[in-house]
Amino acid sequence: MSIWVCGEVLIDLIPDSPGSTNRIPHVGGGPANTAKALARLGHDVHFIDGISTDAYGQSARTELLDDEVKLDLAHTSDKPTSLAIVSLDSNGGASYQFEIAGTATFDFDLNWLPDASRYQPQVLHIGTLVTVIQPSADVLYDWALQVAEFAPIVFDPNVRSVVQSNRDIYEAAVEKWVAISSVIKVSDDDLAWLYPSASIDDVATRWVRDGAALVVITRGSEGLIGFTADGAVEVPGVKVVVADTVGAGDTVGAIIVEAMVEKGIMALTGDVLQDVLHRAAKAAAITCSRPGANPPYKHELK
Repeated sequence: MSIWVCGEVLIDLIPDSPGSTNRIPHVGGGPANTAKALARLGHDVHFIDGISTDAYGQSARTELLDDEVKLDLAHTSDKPTSLAIVSLDSNGGASYQFEIAGTATFDFDLNWLPDASRYQPQVLHIGTLVTVIQPSADVLYDWALQVAEFAPIVFDPNVRSVVQSNRDIYEAAVEKWVAISSVIKVSDDDLAWLYPSASIDDVATRWVRDGAALVVITRGSEGLIGFTADGAVEVPGVKVVVADTVGAGDTVGAIIVEAMVEKGIMALTGDVLQDVLHRAAKAAAITCSRPGANPPYKHELK
């Protein structure tokens, strides 16, 4: 049995320093970052996306395989790789513009998506743009309903309002995925944009009340909060000199999936959840200390 991570792998074109217009290509995409993080932690991970035969796609394939992410369930496509053009503020915070239309990255079809009844995955982690960009979002939702019969779903909306600026459409998409997910990992910035009139506590407790086993909210340097039916658990951030924040939240998602596999969803409460969130905060800090989405290896978290 293995972990499935589904969503985009793309190329982040990242400035070599805050404010610079000289951009360096890095393999990225939230789900690909999560898959890489899980593989570096020693887990059996299958990544599911369309991967281009172009130079950027070959680079993405090579980097994922080098980290021992399995690509046998991915789809090979002659369409181009999607690009994320990144800008960094003075604190290393990232903002994005995307080239999406007609790319391999969003080339999903039920004809090639894997059959969960055959492979029996332990967990499906899914999120970022593939869950909101049509027509891939509807294709993946129908597929995820089938997967959910065999494995819990971890959903990371990873909101990118520059791609879909209509808050009502974005909120409806997020709520649709939340309704079929066992665990939701989301940032405070995501929630502030999606639900400007609600507190993060109100949104998280509503999702738990409606059926989620765990909601984890990332708050940058302020740390993490996990919500379950037993209440909330909070941990501080880990101080570090920030190179950039690319991939930090994706690393947190990987630690949560790791805990689900090793401990079980229902064990993630109280002191156990607090330990998991401390590990996630440390892992995210390591990612932030390095340029691009460069998550830690297992030995770096001991």
